[in-house]
Amino acid sequence: MKNMKLGLAATALLLSALQAQPVQATAARGRVIVQDNCSRCHAIGRTGKSPLAKAPPLRIIAKKYPLENLEEAFAEGIVVSHNAPEMPPFEMEPGAIADLLDYLKTLRPKKR
Repeated sequence: MKNMKLGLAATALLLSALQAQPVQATAARGRVIVQDNCSRCHAIGRTGKSPLAKAPPLRIIAKKYPLENLEEAFAEGIVVSHNAPEMPPFEMEPGAIADLLDYLKTLRPKKR
């Protein structure tokens, strides 16, 4: 019985590690996307100021908005709620959106 419990615990740990790895990989691809497309104006890390003062850091966006709302916005093309001629039209494919959202999750405050 003890060996069975240890085996189940080891299996659960292994499955958890296998599930986390793809998210880490997609988050890494998401970081490349934001580095290439967003970093000219937005701070893209857990700290730092945005190069363009009126562009909110992505960590603020990740914290402020539900990710499902951001997913829809990225799919339809980003629409900003203010007059921002500096913000270019930005549309993404579903796979890239998933990668970007996984990266944004890494910017959210850690749960305690």
